[in-house]
Amino acid sequence: MTCATDAYPGTFAGGDPEELRALAEAAGRDLELAPAEEVLRWAAETFGSRFAVAGSMGADTVLSHLASRVIPGVEVLFIDTGYHFAETVGTRDAVDAVYDVRVRTVLPILSVAQQDEKFGPRLYERDPDLCCAMRKVDPLNAVLGDYDAWATGVRRDEAPTRANAPVVAFDAKRSKVKVSPLARWTQEDVDRYAQEHGTLVNPLVWDDYASIGCAPCTRRVAAGEDARSGRWAGSAKTECGINL
Repeated sequence: MTCATDAYPGTFAGGDPEELRALAEAAGRDLELAPAEEVLRWAAETFGSRFAVAGSMGADTVLSHLASRVIPGVEVLFIDTGYHFAETVGTRDAVDAVYDVRVRTVLPILSVAQQDEKFGPRLYERDPDLCCAMRKVDPLNAVLGDYDAWATGVRRDEAPTRANAPVVAFDAKRSKVKVSPLARWTQEDVDRYAQEHGTLVNPLVWDDYASIGCAPCTRRVAAGEDARSGRWAGSAKTECGINL
């Protein structure tokens, strides 16, 4: 396996958050209409090994595959919440074995058993925001201390909360540059890429799971329903907090 730093040592030598903000704002303007590959290439050339891709291993693995082609050996961050479907964990293992990436699995501070002991069982039912914060958001925030920039697979067509997602932006909560190479893609674009390149797909997709998160908070989606309607069904919650 190659290493991302071999081809892209990175030109950003580090600096304060305001330098990162200015860099992100300029790139956001310059790359708004750029192909996803060009967006990823800019991130790799700018940040080198201080850039990583967040891979949820949900419905598709398109972003991880695309990144592996542009930045061979790039690190893919997988947050193992302890509540994932077995199929999602299997998809992570397949990506690590098949794609030219290095999957880095990140764990929450508390195991599920420890969380149950401290906060009571099924916290995801009683306080899903707190559960997501401890099992997803906090672990990501911690691991991003090793990077200056990170990529997410967010697309504008996924939900109203994502309709204005920039291709490149300053992630003020984390003082990082956030890159969304697929922001302008549609579901049709994703499907076309997946078919053209034969990308790995989470098997749950074939069982009507259109958007896949933690097992206790994800259900099948009926024909005609919004893809993300199966996440936190029956509640007003629409995001785990990572992309807010």
